[in-house]
Amino acid sequence: MYILFYLLLILRDGRCTDNQTFATKIVVVGENVTLTCTYQITTDIETYFWIKLAVGNLPEVLAKANSFDYNGWNVISRITTKQEPGSFFLNIPKTKLSDTGFYYCLKSHRFNITFLKGTFLIIKEPEADITAIVQDSPTDPVYSGDLVTLQCSILFDSAKKTCPEDHSVYWFSIGLDESRSNYIYALVNSSDQCERSTDAQSLQKCVYNFSKSVSSSDAGTYYCAVATCGEILYGDGTKLDVEVVSECDTQDNTIVFLLCVALAISLITIAVLVSVIMKTSYDCCSGK
Repeated sequence: MYILFYLLLILRDGRCTDNQTFATKIVVVGENVTLTCTYQITTDIETYFWIKLAVGNLPEVLAKANSFDYNGWNVISRITTKQEPGSFFLNIPKTKLSDTGFYYCLKSHRFNITFLKGTFLIIKEPEADITAIVQDSPTDPVYSGDLVTLQCSILFDSAKKTCPEDHSVYWFSIGLDESRSNYIYALVNSSDQCERSTDAQSLQKCVYNFSKSVSSSDAGTYYCAVATCGEILYGDGTKLDVEVVSECDTQDNTIVFLLCVALAISLITIAVLVSVIMKTSYDCCSGK
C-alpha cells in the first residue's frame, strides 16, 4: 500500500485546495505538539494521510484515516491521531530533535492526491535563561572554628526561559591539593530569595547563601553550580583559606597578655608611690 502511495506521489501531479496553508512551528524539546488538518466534509469516500519528510529520509506515512471513520484517538508508535468531522489531528508527545521535518496532510480521492496543509516543524534545544553567576568571597580572614557564609548570586532573564523546570543550586568544594571534591548542599529555586530588577521586568536576581563552621580541612575552592534546562552552569568559585591558631601561638599570646597586665600593675604601683613620695616631701618642706 505504502509503495503504491509513494508511486502516486511521484507519477501523478498533486494539487492544492483553495484553503491550503503552509506554516512553520518552532517548539522546544519535550513539548507536546498537535498539528491540525481541516478539510471539507463530503459524502464521497476519501482517505487522509499525515506524512513526514525529513532530510536524508524517504517520506514516512505517519497516519491514515477514512472520511467516514471517527473512532477516537489512534496510537501509532509514540504518535497519536484523531479524526473528527472536518478535522484530522496529529499529536506528537514529548518531542525529540529527530521530530524536526516537514509534515504534510494529504487527501486521496479516486487516485488524485491533494495537499491540504504543510507544517515545517522545528525542534530546538532548551535555552538557559541565566545570564551570570556571581560568587562573593569573604573579606575578613577566616580562622578555624569561624562560621563562614558564602554567597551565590544568579542573574537571569525569565523572558528567555524555554524550559518549565525551576533551576536548582548545588554547592561543592575542591580541596587545596585538588585531590578531593565534596558535594555539600543542594537547594531548589525559591521565589523568596529572588527579586526583580527595576530596569526590566523580566530580569531577576536570586541570592543563595551557604553557611558552615569551618576547620582547617575545609580550606579549598567552593563552587556554586546551577542546573537548568538540561545543563549545568558554574560560578567562578570562591577560594577559602582557613588560618589555624596553633597551641604555641595561644600560649605565647597568653604569656604576652600576662606580661602586659603585670607591666600595667607595676606602672600603676610606681605612679602611686611617686605620688605619695612627692606629697610627703611637700609636707616636710612646708613645715606641716
